[in-house]
Amino acid sequence: QVRLVESGGGLVRPGGSLRLACEVSGGAFMRYTTGWFRQAPGKERELVAVTNQYRQPTYADFVRGRFTISRESAKNMVYLQMNSLKPEDTAVYYCVADANIIFSSRHMAAQYDYWGQGTQVTVSS
Repeated sequence: QVRLVESGGGLVRPGGSLRLACEVSGGAFMRYTTGWFRQAPGKERELVAVTNQYRQPTYADFVRGRFTISRESAKNMVYLQMNSLKPEDTAVYYCVADANIIFSSRHMAAQYDYWGQGTQVTVSS
């Protein structure tokens, strides 16, 4: 059974930084496309960043240059370093993983079988 557990969310002021972490257990981490989606109140879930088994990252346009995704295969971990946070980054951030992601569909939430419980990120002064 695959299990994803996120940590690192919280309250931060605009311009601040947070680092999210996700441990992926119970599956073939080396084969996964894994990363982060987010959902703000009243909005659909959207891609933040994912990285495939070859460590090729994909970023949403709204985070490019501010967020960095990384993975540590030896520990089955994926991270999201978030800098220059804005109030509009406020959302629940979900860790995702799947071994069968078609490259052209990597931005689609429905493609991912495995999800964490989510961690709240609030950016407010």
